[in-house]
Amino acid sequence: MNIDLSDEAAEYGRQALRAFQAAGGDDLVRQAEAEPGRRASLVGPVLDEMGALGLDPRGDARELEAAAAVCRAAGRFAVPFPVAERLCRPAGPDAGGLLVVDGARPAGAVAGLDLRWAAVTLDGLRGGAVVRSPEAPPRTSAFVTELDLRPVRGDGAPDLALGLVLPCWTLLGMLDRAIDLTREHVLVREQFGQALARFQGVRFQLTEAEVERSGVEVLAKYALWSVQDGRDEAVDDALALRLAAVEAADVVFRVAHQLHGAIGFCDEAFLSWLSRYSQPLRRLPLGLSGTRDRLTRRLGRRGLTGPYGEAPVDRAPVDRAPERAAR
Repeated sequence: MNIDLSDEAAEYGRQALRAFQAAGGDDLVRQAEAEPGRRASLVGPVLDEMGALGLDPRGDARELEAAAAVCRAAGRFAVPFPVAERLCRPAGPDAGGLLVVDGARPAGAVAGLDLRWAAVTLDGLRGGAVVRSPEAPPRTSAFVTELDLRPVRGDGAPDLALGLVLPCWTLLGMLDRAIDLTREHVLVREQFGQALARFQGVRFQLTEAEVERSGVEVLAKYALWSVQDGRDEAVDDALALRLAAVEAADVVFRVAHQLHGAIGFCDEAFLSWLSRYSQPLRRLPLGLSGTRDRLTRRLGRRGLTGPYGEAPVDRAPVDRAPERAAR
């Protein structure tokens, strides 16, 4: 089992990062919020130029890794477009993207986009989704709007695993950036005549946040491999990744806001935009407690495999003869 991304996928992610930076970087989300009608035109051409929408994450393992790298790059700039949802769209012309929804109250961050959407519920049922008119501006809704589900049918388990994993890579990119911004802030901000980074308490907090972020990175790679390998436990692994990512986001953004102070809630600091636009990824289709409950009920008493649980370790018999001879 090799959970690291291929060199080609990693390079594709770096190119995606440069492409988003050249297209506007941090200003992309600011422009989209100010002019919601430009949302698709701001990001769509960038994805087209990279050929990202031509990736086949369902049929090719390396292209799945490349799709994950693009999602992570998009997260670093809080790109105001459902990149992950577009990349995991079903095959065929019937839908331009896939949304994982809570059947009781379906919603998605897809307001103002002229696209047809497929939907899969957390029970693994597939169907279609019609976007309702948004009831709130992007400033308060982060483009989230309610959906009307068409009759669902068929087995959507493969859709569910992929549709849960790729958005977590977007959230991982947001955590990457939040850590970087906070590190930069404490290195240059001074208090009592020295940089904040020199205070032991600040170091402890930043270390706690980085441990959470790095843990999600490992789990994201494992869940991606699980989808690649077509494992029966892929949905379990995807839900476990989502749970870990949402828990980590709570810690990372709490620490980031604490160390930034009041400026972290002002729009002059990009942390404010990251934090606000991370909310749909953290709350949809379910929040922290809902995700934990769903995973617990799904697993029952059998537990998780892989890095999420205790795997049996094969130990060869140890030859004690040399030790006895030395005595």
